[in-house]
Amino acid sequence: MLITNATLVTWGKPNQILPNHALLVDEDGFIAALGPDSVMRSTYPDASLFDAKNQLVLPGNICAHTHFYGAFARGMAIPGAAPAAFAEILQKLWWPLDKSLDEADIRYSALPCLLDAIRHGTTTLFDHHASPNAIDGSLDIIAETIQQAGVRAVLCYEVTDRDGPERMQAGIRENVRFIEKARAEKSPMLAATFGLHAALTLSDKTLEQCRAAAPTGTGFHTHLSESADDGLSVQQKAGMRPVAWLDKYGLLGPNSIAAHCVHLSQEEREILAKTGTWVTHQPRSNMNNAVGVSPVEKYLEMGIKVCLGNDGFSNAMWEEWKAAYLLHKIDQRDPRAMGGYTVTDMAIYNNAALANTFFPVEVGELKVGAVADLMFVDYDAPTPLTAGNLPWHILFGFRDSMVTTTIAQGKILMKDRQLTTLDEKEIAAKSRELAAKVWQKYNQKF
Repeated sequence: MLITNATLVTWGKPNQILPNHALLVDEDGFIAALGPDSVMRSTYPDASLFDAKNQLVLPGNICAHTHFYGAFARGMAIPGAAPAAFAEILQKLWWPLDKSLDEADIRYSALPCLLDAIRHGTTTLFDHHASPNAIDGSLDIIAETIQQAGVRAVLCYEVTDRDGPERMQAGIRENVRFIEKARAEKSPMLAATFGLHAALTLSDKTLEQCRAAAPTGTGFHTHLSESADDGLSVQQKAGMRPVAWLDKYGLLGPNSIAAHCVHLSQEEREILAKTGTWVTHQPRSNMNNAVGVSPVEKYLEMGIKVCLGNDGFSNAMWEEWKAAYLLHKIDQRDPRAMGGYTVTDMAIYNNAALANTFFPVEVGELKVGAVADLMFVDYDAPTPLTAGNLPWHILFGFRDSMVTTTIAQGKILMKDRQLTTLDEKEIAAKSRELAAKVWQKYNQKF
C-alpha cells in the first residue's frame, strides 16, 4: 500500500514535516520506504494507492494508562451524597462498579473504549483491569476485543486485598497466566505486565507473593500516591513511604509503571529516577478527583520518565495534551509552566519509548522499519506549520474530529471516518443494554 499525497509528520528526533510525500507499507504492516510523492509513485508503480488527500499523516497516538472497565460509569448516578474525597470515590463508585461486572460486561465495556480510540487515532493503549467477580480469563476477553478492533495493547489485572485472600490469589494467577501466554505468542499487537491496585489496598504479604509469582523480567503496573491515602496507609503498616515500600519488594524498575504519583517526597522521586520506573500523568482524572497536581515537570528535570495516560477518560489523547498544558499553568500561576515541548516529550517521545519496551516492533515514528501505526488528520493550517511550532498547532488548532483514518500494523481500522473492524451501532446498543443491568447490580450494593 502506497499512501500518497500526504504531509508526513515523522515525530523523529529532530521531528520533520514532509509535504508532498508518500509512504510505502509492506504486507507485514511495516514502513518500507518514504520519500517525495513523485519519486515514490515511479519507484513503486505496482503498489495499491491510498490517497491521503493532502492530509497530515502522523504516527498513531499512545495512551500510557487507562481503564476499559470504567466505560459503564458514564452517566451513572451515585446514590446518596456526592463523594467528598478520593477514598469515598473509590468506595461509592469504582469498587461497587467493578464488582458488578461479568464476562459479557468486560467485553462490552472494552469495545466502546476501543471504538473511541480508533476514532481518535489512538493505536496503542496500556489497560489496567479489575472485575472481582469475574477474574479468571478476564484478560483473555479483553485480548479478544483488542484483536477484533486491531489496535495494540498492554494488559494486566489489578491485584488487591480489598476483596479477600481468595480473589487476591486469583488476581495473581490471572496476571501470571496471561503474561506467560503473551510471551509464548510473541504478538506484535498484544503484551502483558503485572497489575497492582495501589498501596492503600495492598499488604506486605501480598507484595511478597506478587514478586515471587511474577515471571522473570516482569514489570508491574500500579497506581502510586494518587491521593495522600497511599502515604498514610503505608506509613501506618510499614513505617515508610510508598515508593520505598514498593522498592523494598523489588517492584520498581525499567519495566514498571507508576500511575499518577501526585504526592511524592523528594526521596521517593530519587528512588523512581534511580530505578528507571516509568510514571504516567493523567491530568483530567486528577482534576476530576481533586487529588492534586503531580509535579511532573520536576520529575522530568530529575530524569524520571513521565508519560501521558487518561485513566479511563476518553481515548482522545489531544484532550489530555490540552489539560496538561493548562493545568500546570494555573497550578503554578506561571504561563511558562508546562510548555508545548514538555507536553510533546511526555505524549510523543516518552509514550513511544514506553511502548517500545513492551513490543518486539518499533512504534511512534515514521521511518523505515517502524510499524505503520498511523492516523490521517484533516487540518488545513491557517498559519505556517513547522516542526518547531507543531505542538502549539495541536494544542490550539487540532480537534479530535479531524482524525479521518486510523491504521495499525498496516491494517486500516477506520477510513474516511468509517470504522472497518468494529460495528459501532451494534456495540453501542449491546453496551447500553448491559450497562443498564450493571447499574441495577451496582445499586443493589447500597
